[in-house]
Amino acid sequence: MIGQTISHYRVLAKLGSGGMGEVYEAEDVRLGRLVALKFLPPELAGDPQALERFRREARAASSLNHPHICTIYEIDECDGQRFISMERLEGQPLNFRLAAGRVALDQVVQWGIQVSDALEIAHRKNIVHRDIKPANIFITLRGEAKVLDFGLAKLQEFRRSTGEGSSTPDGETLGDGNLHLTSPGTALGTVAYMSPEQARGEAVDARSDIFSLGAVIYQMATGALPFQGNTSAVIFDGILHKAPTPPTRWNPDLPLELTHIINKSLEKERELRYQTAVEVGADLKRLKRDLESGKSAAVRGESARDAQASRTERSVAVVYFENLSGAKEDEYFRDGMTEDVTTELLKVKKLQVFPRSAVMAFRDKQISAAQVGQQLNAAYVLEGSLRRAGSRLRITAQLVETRTGHSVWAERYDRQMEDVFAIQDEIAQSIAHALQVALSDGEKKAIQKPQTADVRAYDYYLKGRQAFHQVRRKSLEQASQMFARAVEIDAGYARAHAGLADACSCLYIFWEPTETNLRKADEESRRALELDPDLAEAHVARGLAVSLNGRFQEASKEFEVALTLDPSLFEAFYMYGRACFAQGKLAEAASLFEKACSVRPEDYQAPNLLALCYDGLRRWSEANTAYRRCAEAADKHLQIESRDERALYLGSQALCRLGEREKGLEWAARALAIDPEEPAVLYNVACAYAAAGKAEEAIGLLDKAVKHGFGYKEWVQNDPALDSLRMHPEFQTVIQKAG
Repeated sequence: MIGQTISHYRVLAKLGSGGMGEVYEAEDVRLGRLVALKFLPPELAGDPQALERFRREARAASSLNHPHICTIYEIDECDGQRFISMERLEGQPLNFRLAAGRVALDQVVQWGIQVSDALEIAHRKNIVHRDIKPANIFITLRGEAKVLDFGLAKLQEFRRSTGEGSSTPDGETLGDGNLHLTSPGTALGTVAYMSPEQARGEAVDARSDIFSLGAVIYQMATGALPFQGNTSAVIFDGILHKAPTPPTRWNPDLPLELTHIINKSLEKERELRYQTAVEVGADLKRLKRDLESGKSAAVRGESARDAQASRTERSVAVVYFENLSGAKEDEYFRDGMTEDVTTELLKVKKLQVFPRSAVMAFRDKQISAAQVGQQLNAAYVLEGSLRRAGSRLRITAQLVETRTGHSVWAERYDRQMEDVFAIQDEIAQSIAHALQVALSDGEKKAIQKPQTADVRAYDYYLKGRQAFHQVRRKSLEQASQMFARAVEIDAGYARAHAGLADACSCLYIFWEPTETNLRKADEESRRALELDPDLAEAHVARGLAVSLNGRFQEASKEFEVALTLDPSLFEAFYMYGRACFAQGKLAEAASLFEKACSVRPEDYQAPNLLALCYDGLRRWSEANTAYRRCAEAADKHLQIESRDERALYLGSQALCRLGEREKGLEWAARALAIDPEEPAVLYNVACAYAAAGKAEEAIGLLDKAVKHGFGYKEWVQNDPALDSLRMHPEFQTVIQKAG
């Protein structure tokens, strides 16, 4: 072949060979560029059925244009020789690189991101690679990963087919999987990266590529294969029935985040795996950000095992302080004070601090600190009491060890109200000292950073925050007034500006889609960022505000900055997810809502939206799991707050989707009875009615919701909960009213 001219290609040198034929370097004499020519082996080129399938698959693959996919220029034949002309790459396949051992962590993450991005593009065009392995990932001289041979793996399956294999949805026959058991040693490389469904000879989809990618990432990170054996049969048994060896056994320094990504990618049940490559890429990108910012355990010099053990040994739950004044009107201050102590402790990276939602169930309950710790599996519990009288403040606090029930630190503070911030700082630093945690200079600075110079502004801010969390029209209007009052007292109070922006944004979404609210949200969020660019909540407020203006790219940047500043901020994941949902980007939204659920397991709102995303993506099994999680969380919340209409109407949607129609409609009726004119109640009960098959009632409530101020048109247009109503003759009329 060398020296010959094939069509308009002059063959220069042989690059290699494999099961799909020989590869040569050639010059395209028309365009004056170097290419790689892959010639099909004669036995394949002579099979009409195989050739037609090859043409179809290669054409599909040639439509892929992505920096991390090897470009196919054309499919041609000359003098009976069938070949593919593709991009000529300089570098080496990943399997050559792995022969030298495992890959550096930052490179593992970077190449994982690049391959997942490439897979996402292919999967969007319904192209499944079917043979992701190191030999099909090329590392260029610039250190970038490119995926090879899209479209060819399906052809390989055809070659192995005996006509007795499983049938795919499009009627194509695949091999039965057992053919690999007698393959010579060269086939083992492919077997080791196969998904369980592929090993069983079942129809494959995008999630099979994700499993294979997980195996590749595992090997890059550890230098070992997740499923090993001397024969294909042993490897198949491991893939089908055994858990992979924990990657930290081979590489103890791996961060927890990467082990989570690997384990989720290698789930044997497809429904439990990452569902899209974009989800894998999103988690890898967050890990990359954390590695670069020093927030990952790996960067801090801790192994995954040591980091987790250290944090577990120093896990702290802050239960709501007892309100000794007994005055109902003082509860907002007690709640705010407790939550802010939690926030201060969250700034200490070596502590595992339970979120507000985890301890909410124990508020005002007669239960000991040790019992709380046992139920939450927390090593320590911070409890205390608070009494406010005029300008005087008395706070007691003690840290209790769950195992013994003994106090390891206690203090009483008799101070003026102006000292409230100093008290919070002292408590946080005292707990760190008691648990033998050395604070970094950055952590000390973050804890000591004042929120506001005026305790009156702080008082109004706490009132606003309590009202904001109730998510009702009147409560949000009250929150807006309280935050505005805090800003009047202290114009430099960044948190109050951010709170005011959020209140205006939510009023715009649910009740008053006015230019005034939109403009106010924009102005206040911008001001919050000017005052404190390092405040994660300010970036969330800004992201939400600009997303309502349709500036989604800018919004994404703000949400990402917020997550860089505070990777465990529920509101960042939740609001980012809502912004993606409003654009119809359901896969991206689902990934973010999953994160929100993991950050705040007791929340019922994120599981509801996660389920809706899965519904829209036709991922029914996962949707049902999320609906069940929503219903159970809402039920638990209603045991504490029985008249919370938001828990009722979101829970009712979940119940109706799960087929528990009677209970779901009962919850919907309870929500309507609490506030029958509330637009958010009307809209969400309409969604529950749609799920229950009550189309006419749903349309009526939807129309009433719009008339009462619900005007978030983009949300209505992309909400899968309303899919059953879209063919109703009145539906479009209602949408136009929302606009």
